[in-house]
Amino acid sequence: MPEKNTKENKDDLMEKVVSLCKRRGFVFQGSEIYGGLAGTWDWGHFGVALKNNVKQSWWKKFVDGRRDMYSIDAAILMNQKVWEASGHVAGFTDPMEDGKQFNVMFKTQVGAGDEAVTSYLRPETAQGMFVNFKNTVDAFHPKLPFGTAQIGKAFRNEIAPRDFLFRQREFEQMEIEYFIRPADWEKYFEYWKGEMLEWMEEVGLDMNKVHELEVPKEERAHYSERTIDFEFDYPFGRRELFGLAYRTDFDLKNHKLEYIDEEEEPARAGGKMIPHVIEPSFGLDRAVLALLLSVYAEDEKNGETRSYLKFNPSIAPVICAVSPLLKNKPELVEYANTKVFASLKAEFGRVMWDDNGNIGKRYRRQDEIGTPFCLVVDFDTLSNNTVTVRDRDTGEQERIKVADLKSYIKEKI
Repeated sequence: MPEKNTKENKDDLMEKVVSLCKRRGFVFQGSEIYGGLAGTWDWGHFGVALKNNVKQSWWKKFVDGRRDMYSIDAAILMNQKVWEASGHVAGFTDPMEDGKQFNVMFKTQVGAGDEAVTSYLRPETAQGMFVNFKNTVDAFHPKLPFGTAQIGKAFRNEIAPRDFLFRQREFEQMEIEYFIRPADWEKYFEYWKGEMLEWMEEVGLDMNKVHELEVPKEERAHYSERTIDFEFDYPFGRRELFGLAYRTDFDLKNHKLEYIDEEEEPARAGGKMIPHVIEPSFGLDRAVLALLLSVYAEDEKNGETRSYLKFNPSIAPVICAVSPLLKNKPELVEYANTKVFASLKAEFGRVMWDDNGNIGKRYRRQDEIGTPFCLVVDFDTLSNNTVTVRDRDTGEQERIKVADLKSYIKEKI
């Protein structure tokens, strides 16, 4: 049966995804037993797995898969002079209803008593990479162009957090600061735009819902000479997903950091210059939300509506589930556990044991988790060493030899 695509489904898509996320252990409301805390969400077992898979996909493409990228994991708390130099103390504000500007950085105190000094929970991960620019250059002696990459938490005291994972007070960013010669900024801006779009498709976003918005000057961040927002068609409207900014030399200049470009200008001023920066910025939480909205699907199976998540196998929190047909038959349980589950678990990690309820209920549960393949050990298995492999998207089943399961799954992922 074709997937349902009615207006009603579109209107309540968000509600269905939020409900599924709680029911299947992806995302829970933060501090829920005490009434919650607006703008905070806790990640459950499958949500953690999904987030990690998205992060690993990003890291593989933008760090491990490149020769010009260096990783950073900077401290969340930084000297307040960092935020003064970057312009955040003076200008990182949102307007309140009465027009008074409100700085959205979380202020805190470092130290105790009279020795305490003001600091902030970082509102972005970028500054940790900028203040470590000299350290990176001194340690690795990279040639331009090169980049630094970081995945980490950021915090903003949003006046009105809303729309599930879209706008939160605590969130995770995946960011790159790519250092270039000033004359090359347009070339690398276009290059990184292409790289970002390529990754979005690889991770499984619905590219028909992704749009590029050229941000006008009056709406750009104070450091940006050019910004493109990649927007996504959420159920609540078209809103920002990721961003690509040309930050010029704003940050390095304000932090008084230079680079000796021996290849380009050895004869003038010792070759000292201030690189310019292209910044591809990805919100991890928004990436997961957009992914969930992209892969959520419904169809009809055996006269009933079925909801499922069409993750790419490489991104799915569970690659396959292993079940004995009947959990009260020791010979099936023993075979499934020792000869199928244990081997696949050791090989792939993201393998789930599922013997709860009848086989139909197990299929529905795994469909909602987004598990691509369900493997069932039945009485035929005991005689011919084959298992039933059910495909999540089509519901079709085939018999596969137990000895061939690893290679079968590796081909799929």
